Amino acid sequence: MTNTNTSPDAFGLDARSYSEASPDHAVNEDFVLIGQNFAVVLDGASPVKGLDTGCIHDVPWLVRTLAGQLLALLTTSNDSLGDILTQAIEGVNGAHAGTCDLSNPNSPSSTVAILRRRRQEIDYLVLADSPIVVQRHDGTITAITDDRIDHLPDYSVAGISKLRNSPDGFWVASTRPEAGSMAVTGTLDLNDGGPVQQIRTAALLTDGAATLVERHGGEWADTMRLLEIGPRELIGHVRTVDESGTGKFRGKRHDDATAVLCTFPTNAYHAAAQVD
Repeated sequence: MTNTNTSPDAFGLDARSYSEASPDHAVNEDFVLIGQNFAVVLDGASPVKGLDTGCIHDVPWLVRTLAGQLLALLTTSNDSLGDILTQAIEGVNGAHAGTCDLSNPNSPSSTVAILRRRRQEIDYLVLADSPIVVQRHDGTITAITDDRIDHLPDYSVAGISKLRNSPDGFWVASTRPEAGSMAVTGTLDLNDGGPVQQIRTAALLTDGAATLVERHGGEWADTMRLLEIGPRELIGHVRTVDESGTGKFRGKRHDDATAVLCTFPTNAYHAAAQVD
């Protein structure tokens, strides 16, 4: 898929992406959006089997509906990414408030990672465990993460329910619009204040595509090197390492995996998106 940006007010980005379901799960609950000047990755959270969510909808519905709200807002609004996410959650709530119990803490939810280019700046938002990784031309790498879920006092089903979307716990996109204001957000200068562009690439990953670092102790440089070969190649390698990995870890051995690699052309009128 190729998009061409002809707006003089929106400097674009080029993006390659790949997403696949977990090997032991038929449905992919991840979602990718790529626009003229933005990229979004969502990772729906599968509830514990039999858990009362108070919602007649499944996780893929939540992810698709949230993606639709974000797409509409990111293509029309100049609001901050936190405000956009807040409005998107409000829109999702409006789509099922009449049929579902939005006060249930186990309502379907999703992580969110958003990258948006505005001329020579890029805005970022990370909510829960879908990191954004930025690589500069000098090889320096910055990982933007929201690791609150890694520091909970209680990982029981009841404990996670209590701590989800709580000031003392962690935040996800579900039914509480204020999650937008709780995300990790910021803005980076593509030139780092100088005359020449310094930021080379940026990656958006779901946790299933980030296990080389987050589970197996690898370096982000290795993940970015594989991503530059291709997002499909990264995820293929992740699957191999996950299958052969040993040791204890929290979570599932296999998960849906999504990777997006963005570059930032200096031509303001060009933006393209490719799906491997």
